[in-house]
Amino acid sequence: MKRNILVFGAIALASAISGIYFSASKITPAASSAAALSPVVAQLFKQSLPDSNGKEQPLAQFQGKALVLNFWATWCAPCVQEMPELSGLQAELTPKDVQLLGIGIDSPSNIAEFATKYKIAYPLYVAGMSGTELSRQLGNAAGGLPFTVLIGRDGQVKKTYLGRLKLAELRGDIASM
Repeated sequence: MKRNILVFGAIALASAISGIYFSASKITPAASSAAALSPVVAQLFKQSLPDSNGKEQPLAQFQGKALVLNFWATWCAPCVQEMPELSGLQAELTPKDVQLLGIGIDSPSNIAEFATKYKIAYPLYVAGMSGTELSRQLGNAAGGLPFTVLIGRDGQVKKTYLGRLKLAELRGDIASM
């Protein structure tokens, strides 16, 4: 019995050492680079979405910026309640080179009407129902709204928020990036 424990212990130690060696030797500059985008963010930046005026906009224009993506809909009461606060937050974020984007899971006409009526101070894009899948890819397993994603300048998802935002928490998370 003691012999078996020693043999298994030696095998485990040898496996651990070889695992550390091989994983360390396979790190490439691209894999260790902070500039490498996460695959889901890279996919996000390959997309173009119509803005609230119906004009197609490439999301790649925001690559390299810190982003706050807010998935919302006109029929979602908590979404609508937090939008005036988010408009105010965009004014604070602009000097810090942080961009807030609204990704609407709604019809183009509803989003256009909403944008005009409420004078939202950040870009609103129309994703329609495909926006639900996009939010799932970014971490929204429940598929609920509102859903917000904080993406760093390095193209990595830093944090996700499901439900109505607590602005103090979001401000703190942005400041710590």
